[in-house]
Amino acid sequence: MMFKLACGDVMPGCSARFEHRDRGDLLGQVAAHAASAHGIADITPEIFAAVDSKIAYAA
Repeated sequence: MMFKLACGDVMPGCSARFEHRDRGDLLGQVAAHAASAHGIADITPEIFAAVDSKIAYAA
């Protein structure tokens, strides 16, 4: 199973895309990107929920 996320689904206009077999590793990549590209250093429960709701699962 692959976990996928397009950042633009959460942050309109961002073209970054993430894909990983491990959901935790995917979220780590997304958190690092959020900090470096969007200046979001603190992942609040609301931000996590918005990101989590956009993660796609592919077999």
